[in-house]
Amino acid sequence: MQRIVVGITGASGSIYGLRLVEELLRANQEVTLLLSSAGRQVLAYETELQLDSNPESCLRQLRDHFVAGESLKYYGMDDFFAPVASGSNAPDAVVVCPCSMGTLGRIAAGLSDSLLERVADVALKEKKTLLLVPRETPFNQIHLKNLLRVSQAGGQILPAMPAFYHKPQSIEDLVDSVIGKILDNLGISHQLFSPWGES
Repeated sequence: MQRIVVGITGASGSIYGLRLVEELLRANQEVTLLLSSAGRQVLAYETELQLDSNPESCLRQLRDHFVAGESLKYYGMDDFFAPVASGSNAPDAVVVCPCSMGTLGRIAAGLSDSLLERVADVALKEKKTLLLVPRETPFNQIHLKNLLRVSQAGGQILPAMPAFYHKPQSIEDLVDSVIGKILDNLGISHQLFSPWGES
C-alpha cells in the first residue's frame, strides 16, 4: 500500500481528481485529499459536489461520497501540522490533478504558501514521485518554462490528454484513459483500458 496525496486545484477537470481518488481507494491505497479554495469552487460547479470548508465536516462528506473509511484523509490547506507536510513523513507520491497554472507556478518557484505546495516541495526534495496533471490550453511561454522547471527538478508532467485508440464511447472512457496513465506511472495495476496492441 502506498500513501498518496491527491491535490485538486482550480483548473477545469475536477472530475479527473475525483475519479483518481476513487480508483486509488479501490486499489487499497491510503489517500490524502487536498483541495485549494478555487479547486473547491470548480469542483462544486463541475460536479455539483458541495464540500464544507470546515476540514472535519469536509472529511465526513468525502468519506460518505467515496464510501471510504480511515484510508481516506483530508486536511485544510493551511494545516502545516498535517503529517504529509514534513519530509520525515513524506508520502510515497503526490499527484496534482488537475493542476492549475497558478499552482504549477508556485511549485516551480519552490513556494510553500499552502499545504499542497509544501507537500509538492517535500516530494521533490525527498525524491518521491510528483505528478502534475495540467488541464490548460494553450500554454504560454511562462507555463512551458514552469513545466520544464518542475520536470528538471524531478517531477513528472502528465497532461490530461485522453487517448482514442481504445475507441472511447463516453466521457467516462476519456477520463479513465487519463486516470489509467496516472495509475501506470504510480505502479498501480488497473483495468481502465487495454494497453496498445492488446484487445
